[in-house]
Parts: sequence; structure tokens; C-alpha cells
Amino acid sequence: MFKKILAAEDIDNIKLGVSSILKQLKIPEVVHVEYCDEAFLEFKMAIQDNAPFDLLITDLSFKESHRKERLTSGEHLFKALKEVDPSIKVIVYSMEDHPQRFDSLWKSGLLDGYVCKDRRGLENLKEAIEQVAKGEKYISQHLADNVKQKNLVELNNYDIELLSLLADGATQDEIQHYFKSKNMKPYSRSSIEKRLRELRTEFGAKTTIHLIRLLADLRLI
Repeated sequence: MFKKILAAEDIDNIKLGVSSILKQLKIPEVVHVEYCDEAFLEFKMAIQDNAPFDLLITDLSFKESHRKERLTSGEHLFKALKEVDPSIKVIVYSMEDHPQRFDSLWKSGLLDGYVCKDRRGLENLKEAIEQVAKGEKYISQHLADNVKQKNLVELNNYDIELLSLLADGATQDEIQHYFKSKNMKPYSRSSIEKRLRELRTEFGAKTTIHLIRLLADLRLI
């Protein structure tokens, strides 16, 4: 079992729940923080003291601080920690359960567990900690089921370029000319419109603007 855990969570009642689970597991040392920069500082200090953390438990979204933060999300945090210490284990504990968002994070290869904050969230978090401590991976069951059931559309470079150009205000005619100049196929107007229809359907978006907003919220573009 883990000896030293860093928990990044800024909602008090959720923090209390996480603390209760860690006490049940008899974790010798736990440090709770509310901001990602604070978590990174604790992480660096622990390394300097030759007493590194074994596990990071982090949310993905955090409320804005009155201070200017360098790391503003759980994703920024665990990536920064992994760059310094690739051996640290990471469990995400978050309300974000969109299959595409999860798929994007999981495929990074940086996560050991992903637990959704739902009615069984704390129970699942306990299971996740126990499994990850054994060297296994853990995904909340309903999220794993959603991923299996959903035919995920992969956002390739073409999709990202298309949506990013639209988000920047480019018209479809301008995008067509741009793709043609870069030899990015397919670049016909009908092909661009068809791909946008497919993406709107996949993400349940009513309009292209709605689609862009959804993907931006999911940090996929």
C-alpha cells in the first residue's frame, strides 16, 4: 500500500470524503492541497527532502485563484509531476465523464486510475487506490461501459485543424482554400460540410458553434 499521498481537491465536502477513505486505508502520510501550483510545490519539496510521494489523486478542474497560477488544471499538474518523477502513480477523481475526454487522457499513458465522482465515487476511489497499489489499472465501471458502447470518433490532425480554424472565425470557403494550399485532403466544400455533420452527430451538438464550444470545454481543441 502507498505510504505517502498527495491529494489535490478544492471542494471541501469532497476533500473530507477523500480524507475519510485514506484514513480507512491507513495511509501514513497524506497532504491535501487546493491548487495545482501548491501541489507541485509540495511535490518538489518532498523530493528535496528525499521523501517523495507515491501517489497523486487529483481533480481535473479547479476554481480560479486570486493568485496567478502556472498550473491551472489537473491535467497540467499530473503532466508536470510525471516529467519530474515518472514513477509517481496518478489517479484522476473527477466529474468529467465524457468518453472522448476520458479516451484522450487515458491514451496519454500517464494515468493509473480514473474515477468518476458519482454516487459510488468514494467506494470506487478506495478500490482504485487498492488496485493501483498492486500495480494494476482502474477505470470506473460506468465509464468503461460507456467507452465500450460508444463508437468514438478519433479527432485526427485534419479534424483539429478544421475545428481550430472555425474557432478562429474562418469561413468554410477560407478553410477550403487553406486546405487546398496545404494539400490537406479532402478539401472540397462538400467534404468539409460532411465531416462537420459527422462530428456534430457524434458529440450531440446542435450547431457547429455548439460543437466547438463542447470540444473546447473538453480541451480537445
